[in-house]
Amino acid sequence: MTVIKHELKQSRISLLVWTASIAFLFAVCIFLFPEMKGEMEGVSEIFASMGSFTEAFGMDRINFGTLTGFYAVECGNILGLGGAFFAALCAVSVLAKEEKERTAEFLLTHPVSRAKIVTDKLVSVMLQILIMNAAIYVISIGSIAAIGEEIPWKEVSLLHLAYLILQVELAGICFGISAFLRRGGLGLGLGLAAVMYFLNIIANISDSAEFLKYVTPFGYAEGSDIVANLSIDWKLAVLGMVYCVIGIAAGYVKYLKKDIA
Repeated sequence: MTVIKHELKQSRISLLVWTASIAFLFAVCIFLFPEMKGEMEGVSEIFASMGSFTEAFGMDRINFGTLTGFYAVECGNILGLGGAFFAALCAVSVLAKEEKERTAEFLLTHPVSRAKIVTDKLVSVMLQILIMNAAIYVISIGSIAAIGEEIPWKEVSLLHLAYLILQVELAGICFGISAFLRRGGLGLGLGLAAVMYFLNIIANISDSAEFLKYVTPFGYAEGSDIVANLSIDWKLAVLGMVYCVIGIAAGYVKYLKKDIA
C-alpha cells in the first residue's frame, strides 16, 4: 500500500488537471446542446453528404440532432482521445521513471519484492483511470440533468464503459512498454494513443482496412456504433483485454529480470 499511496500522491496534480480539463470540456459541450439543438437537423444533413469525412467519425449512423448522437460524437471524441492520452501517459513511465529519476536503488533496497512493486504500480495506474472516469461520468450525468434533458442512462453508461475499457487496454500495453524503457517514454505513449485513434479513422473510411478494428481499441469504442446498436462490440473488447494482459505480463517478465541501472 505504501507504493500505491506514494504513486497516487506523486500523480495527484496530473490526475486533477486531466480530470478537470476533460470534465470541463464535457460540461461545455452538454450545456451548448440546447442552443444548438434546433440547428442540428440541418447540420446532420450536411454531415451526411460529406462522404469519407462522415464515415470517418461515424456520423452517417446517428442523428446528430439528438442528445445521444451529439454526445456520442462530441463528448465521445473528448473522452476517447483525452482518456487515451491520460492512460498512456500514466502507464508508459510508471516503471521507467525509477531509473530516470535515479530512485530505483532506494526503492529496491527495501524488503519488498520486485513483483510486489510492479503490482502496486499497476494498481496505482488503474486506480487513477477509475477515479478520472468516475468523476467525469458523474459530471456528465449532472450536466445533462442541469439542462433539463432526459438522461439516456443506457447509452451514456455504455459509452463510458467502452472508453474505460479502451483506457485500461492502452494502460496495460504501455505498462508493458514501460518495463523496457530506462529514460521514460511520454512521447511514445502519446504517439501510440494517437496512432490507435487514426487507425480507427482509416478503418472507418476504407472497407479494405476494416481489419484494423482488431488492432485499435477505438474499434470497440466507436460512439456512433454503440448508440446505434445499444451495445459494445464485445468480441473486439475481449480481444483488447487480451492485448492488455499480454502487455502487463510482458512488463512483469521483463522487470523481474531487468538489470536496473
